[in-house]
Amino acid sequence: MSVRIPGRIPAAPRPPTWLRDHDPDLAATRRAGRTAIVMPALFALCGQVFHSPTMASFAAFGSFSMLLLVDFSGPMTERLRAQAGLAVAWGVLICLGTLVARTTWLAVVTTLLVGFAVLFSGVVSSVLAGSSTALLLAFVLPVTTPVPLSLLPERLAGAGLAAAAALPAVCLLWPRPVADPLSAPAARVCRTAAVHLRADASGLGGRGPGTGAARRRSAADRTAEAGAALRSAFDETPYRPTGLSTTSRALVRLVDELTWLTTILVDRPAYTDEPPPCDPAARTVRLVAADVLDHAAGLLTDLRGDPGPLRTSMAELRETMRGMEESSTVRLPADHPVGDSAAEIYGFLATLDLSFRAQELGFAVLQAAGNVDLAATAWQRPWPDRLLGRVPGARTGPPALARERAAAHLGLGSVWLRNSLRGAVGLAIAVLLADLTGVQHSFWVLLGTLSVLRSNALSTGQNALRAVLGTVAGSFAGAGLLHLTGHHGTALWFLLPLAVLVAGIAPAAVSFTAGQAAFTVTLVVLFNIGRNPDWHIVLFRVQDIALGCAVSIVVALFFWPRGAAAAVHGALAEAYSAGARYLADAVRFALGPSDDPAGAPTPERGNREAAASARRLDDAFRTYVTERGAKPLPLADMTALVTGVAALRLAADAVVSLWQGAGPARGDADRTDAHRAVLGAASRVTEWYGGFAASLGRGTPVPDPVPLRPEAASRLVESVRGDLVDGCGQATATAVRIIWTGDHIDVARRLQPGLAAAAQGDADR
Repeated sequence: MSVRIPGRIPAAPRPPTWLRDHDPDLAATRRAGRTAIVMPALFALCGQVFHSPTMASFAAFGSFSMLLLVDFSGPMTERLRAQAGLAVAWGVLICLGTLVARTTWLAVVTTLLVGFAVLFSGVVSSVLAGSSTALLLAFVLPVTTPVPLSLLPERLAGAGLAAAAALPAVCLLWPRPVADPLSAPAARVCRTAAVHLRADASGLGGRGPGTGAARRRSAADRTAEAGAALRSAFDETPYRPTGLSTTSRALVRLVDELTWLTTILVDRPAYTDEPPPCDPAARTVRLVAADVLDHAAGLLTDLRGDPGPLRTSMAELRETMRGMEESSTVRLPADHPVGDSAAEIYGFLATLDLSFRAQELGFAVLQAAGNVDLAATAWQRPWPDRLLGRVPGARTGPPALARERAAAHLGLGSVWLRNSLRGAVGLAIAVLLADLTGVQHSFWVLLGTLSVLRSNALSTGQNALRAVLGTVAGSFAGAGLLHLTGHHGTALWFLLPLAVLVAGIAPAAVSFTAGQAAFTVTLVVLFNIGRNPDWHIVLFRVQDIALGCAVSIVVALFFWPRGAAAAVHGALAEAYSAGARYLADAVRFALGPSDDPAGAPTPERGNREAAASARRLDDAFRTYVTERGAKPLPLADMTALVTGVAALRLAADAVVSLWQGAGPARGDADRTDAHRAVLGAASRVTEWYGGFAASLGRGTPVPDPVPLRPEAASRLVESVRGDLVDGCGQATATAVRIIWTGDHIDVARRLQPGLAAAAQGDADR
């Protein structure tokens, strides 16, 4: 225990503490440390032993690319295979860049095509997405330095040495931790939610209304805290996990689902006070769901574990939920009179409230557990499947999945497509200008273009200024180092590892400007080792980076003048519109006319469109989060809007799941008032979401949330009691499903005030 002494100035944090605060998990420090060891060693080997400047350059930048610019996830075997794949791609791109570099128009066209292919391929494979900068560097380096083809073997030899050194460095020099940063907080949410469900189940055991109330409140508080911690860990992560691996993408979806699960645990309809007598099946569903969450937490703790127990418990939960659906027909008092007051009408519907909440909780748990299973299976899948982006258990092969993912981003509203086009055009223009102006070290023009090209023109301009300031500062620092060392070139060999280490850490731990300055110092040292001091390199570096910055600003103004804030609003509008259509399709699938020759509409297409729009929203949201500058909407409000999209899709998924096994029983709902009442409620709710989407996309006023309509609930109750009963006056399974469908629609309705408040906060700014 420490005691603060009045008047004493607090001690400055120790360097390791400061570094951990600014570089979470020491990810940048780990990569920079490896590179600082390997890059100078290879540069010395090729330059001093083999006496080949070409080999030295490609070995240095190859190790820089393969160790500092990438950090593959997954088991060590998978990382080494990914590194080997990157090395092969480097060899191919070096050959291509060398072949086209001597003809300007061919170099420009090839740069455009290669740049777009590399950047856009990230939508197909997360391995490629994490390697895009490293792959572009492999092409940019040779295409900007034309040489005779006779030097191609030396270039390949240098890159080959870098690849050969990167493989042992990845597994021996401070290997990356295997755990995903979201796994531990997600596992904690699963465990606390399981405790919460068991506490709820104990309160439904019939031992009195006050039994275990304090225990249930404590469990609810811990679940809410764990959910908030998970969301905070996700929002505060300096990198977005979605671009790294299928496992990480599954865990990101798990964040939304667990957030929704914690919301369900505390949510209850406004028209109920105390729950009705307990349905034993509802209690059993909660207990089995708790077991599923415990197994999911164990698998999240160690993704290499056996997913078999989780799958077995999920199957048991599905079976228990089917049994609860059957037992609920007995509990629905269809043969009892119901008054005309709103309290009596909603009291009748609340008879199934506990069962519905158990069904809703069970479905949410199954969705979350399914993503945990996917994450573990993806973690354990063979490397070729990881490279091709093949989702475990998918019914379609890699080519079909690749086409589906690419097609989802072919619209001009796709952030990924815009980023790919901007990056490719920017690189192509930089190649053209570097050739026409005859700028020396034209490679740095392209590197400058890549380093400062951001999501909008304003941000690009700010980064361009930072880049030039950092370059000038680094140039002065490099010139000072050259002045101090004079002709003592040996001193530069000792400075090179330190310069590489600082250049790797500074962008993440300090600032973009500091990173540019440190990188400039590294280049000054690298290009002056073994030579007389070349003061002109300082001027060339400033000139090159300034030209690259100008290219970035022009391209950003042309392709994206409004920035990520406008893109994320457009993506939100599209996602809510697609989610509303999916919910409408799901309800029509559940209650559509059975005598229609074409049959009820299938919701698969709506599901695919909603999923594709959600992926585009995820890309826009990640760009918005990482974009520099002030945010027009607080991250909490934007996160609420993004999470609402997932909740709307989950409501539609739940309706589809509820009716998929109904078979001919769906026809029992045709032409009844219950059927029309639920369809009417769905129409009002989905129309609101359509208007909400329009308000987000066009900046129009947010529509008022849909209120409760007791008259519609009255028609539903009367129809259930009169039309959806068997010969003995007992409610049918169809009646239960219709009421639960209405409950799912009401869940989507209850989301509306919170979403409207978040969107209104944006409109007020």
